[in-house]
Amino acid sequence: MERIKVKNKKYKVASLFAGIGGLDLGFEFAGFDVVWANDFDKYAVETYKANVGDNIVLGDIREVMDQIPSHDVLVGGFPCQPFSTIGKLKGFKDKERGTLFFVIKEILQKNKTKVVVLENVKNIVSHNSGHTFKRILRELDEIGYNCFYQILNSQDYGVPQRRNRMFLVGLRKDCFNAENFEFPNKQKLKVKTQDILDKDVDEKYFLSKKVETTILGYGTKGYMVKPTIDLPISKTLCATMHKMHRASQDNYVTDKANFAKIKNDKKVALRKLTPNECRKLQGFPDEWIQVVSNTQAYKQFGNAVTVNVAYAVAKKLMKYMNANIKETT
Repeated sequence: MERIKVKNKKYKVASLFAGIGGLDLGFEFAGFDVVWANDFDKYAVETYKANVGDNIVLGDIREVMDQIPSHDVLVGGFPCQPFSTIGKLKGFKDKERGTLFFVIKEILQKNKTKVVVLENVKNIVSHNSGHTFKRILRELDEIGYNCFYQILNSQDYGVPQRRNRMFLVGLRKDCFNAENFEFPNKQKLKVKTQDILDKDVDEKYFLSKKVETTILGYGTKGYMVKPTIDLPISKTLCATMHKMHRASQDNYVTDKANFAKIKNDKKVALRKLTPNECRKLQGFPDEWIQVVSNTQAYKQFGNAVTVNVAYAVAKKLMKYMNANIKETT
């Protein structure tokens, strides 16, 4: 989406596990003031600084949490691997990443944060027969938050990507006059993947005849899935896109226009998405600068929160806070 510049920002936001700033941009566009951000990945921080702002701190949140300034809203797409169907589903048993929710809880208690907004894979709701998510809700309730959550799909907010993610909004009970929060309504999708494809694509993105058979294969007997290409709504972008999985998992498009410029009889007219196309499918602004390798760019866009979805949620939250926040808080 296009970058939105807001002059009079309000409500300070601290961002955890910020990545390249998908959540942060959405909140900035809605009028919030992101005063502090953090991520432990040096490449993500490099991209954030080049495109979002200098307000990001590199390091493990457990080591820099004392640096978090006063804030009204805490946002975070906390690590999803422990709850993702692609991962090992260890949940809270993943000591490095699964327990980071409790770091969030500690930060909320210490700062008496008014609102918390968390994002994760949709599977977190059903992980461990629902017990994991019920515990998250219970832990937040015990420290004073009314919680609302919903699975939101990126394709319902302006980008042609099927990406379901859980969004949770926690409102501190003593800070607001009204309890209920409503998530944004779905929007009619007006574009398809083919509308956002790059006009000039380098030969390196096209498949070779040798690898085409594997990419279009049905897999092995342990994992057999029909390959699909040229989808109007792209499959979910993943952090390992650079590895080029089969067409049943990753996105591939037929590009005869650019293929006509290639003089290489070992190539075919089928290619993977470029990093720039992944940027568009995640809603990041057109003037985005790629300051990392393609491998890192694919990883970053695959891990990112879709800006359009973050913006839609942030607009609803801004309206809610303006109407319901208690003057004494």
